[in-house]
Amino acid sequence: MRWALNRLALAITSMVALAFLVPLAVAIWQIAHDKAVSEARQQATSMVTVLGVNADPTALTNAVASTSAGSAGLLAVHLPGLDPIGTSHLAPETVERAAKQRRSATADADGGLAYLQPTVLTDGRTVVVEVFVTDEEMRRGVWSAWLALGGLAVVLVGGSTLLADRLGAQLVRATRNLAAATRRLGGGELNERIEPTGPRELRDAAQAFNTMAGDLRRLLDRERELAADLSHRLRTPLTALRLDAETIPPGPIADRMRDACDLLDEELDAIINGARLGVEVRGTEQCDLVEVLADRLAFWSVLAEDQERPWEVVGGHEPVMVAMPQSEVILVVDAMLGNVFSHTPEGVAFRVSVSSTGLLVDDAGPGIADPAAAVQRGFSGAGSTGLGLDIVRRAADTVQGQLVVGRSPLGGARVGFLLTSPADVPAEEPRRRRRAVS
Repeated sequence: MRWALNRLALAITSMVALAFLVPLAVAIWQIAHDKAVSEARQQATSMVTVLGVNADPTALTNAVASTSAGSAGLLAVHLPGLDPIGTSHLAPETVERAAKQRRSATADADGGLAYLQPTVLTDGRTVVVEVFVTDEEMRRGVWSAWLALGGLAVVLVGGSTLLADRLGAQLVRATRNLAAATRRLGGGELNERIEPTGPRELRDAAQAFNTMAGDLRRLLDRERELAADLSHRLRTPLTALRLDAETIPPGPIADRMRDACDLLDEELDAIINGARLGVEVRGTEQCDLVEVLADRLAFWSVLAEDQERPWEVVGGHEPVMVAMPQSEVILVVDAMLGNVFSHTPEGVAFRVSVSSTGLLVDDAGPGIADPAAAVQRGFSGAGSTGLGLDIVRRAADTVQGQLVVGRSPLGGARVGFLLTSPADVPAEEPRRRRRAVS
């Protein structure tokens, strides 16, 4: 845009300069020409005055020699029947024609222009006074004037282009700042605001951007409050479920029901607290993926034992920090593990791999026939809404990662929550078996 504005200013100012300077240059040349001819006319007039006093050839010779034009060989007096007195630059035919017409005229000559002034003596003879004007005389001062005009044109065009460049720089800078702020807002920096600068239209756009950012933040905070309120409303049925669990006679089933109620109560607390966190706090939260995975496997391992599912964990020797709140990472892990239990028969084995590249869950089930449809809500098939994998996909987008859905080395489906590109995921890793149920 800046270069386009510079070219536009250059083109406009150049055309304006040419529109004024070309006629002015022609006028300067014409003025110099007319000035030289006017000086020649004055010298011819002075010689005509001498002829009116004395037309004797000897006196005329002295008079011609006494003038500046005559001493320079630029003046001649043509008397009828005599040789020219002075230096003539024209053919005799041209002089005779001027004598017959008896009016002043100009005639082209080699190296310049001749001014002819006929006059009639008292005895009736016609005398022609010739004053020669050289090309250099007719161009005197023209080149210096043209050079000055050219310099003025360059200054005007350069100055206007520089001014347009400065104005364009301000316009481009304001546009780039607005675009950068928009990208940062889209990247999750909801506190992003911009100082309105530049033309009035861009200032209006910047103010509209600030208003939009504030409205967006308030909308997200309101949505989180609604999520927190919804989670809080779940405490009522959870309390009833806990009371029912307390009435069950002591035993493994009663203990499992009470543990599940306690765990669900903790999850509700985490969801409520996480949903009510401010935008600034949520944007800086981090958690350990390995730690969250260990906690969630403690829950899912109970169900795996009931369904007699062999499972194993690969990796997890070092912490894997993820720039997400712990509650959201829990949702990701539960969605990936719950996918195995929801879409594979009981007894089907699964494997969980965790490393710095992310989390992979492989199973030995029937696999996913249409991976693209598996992440679309309401279209994943097999009675699923597709919400689980959509949660994983949105979480991967949050950390600039990727959701991978494909064929597992175990023969079933593979679901991956990658923190890097798929090309960075190692093909094989040393395995560490956490638990296997036969």
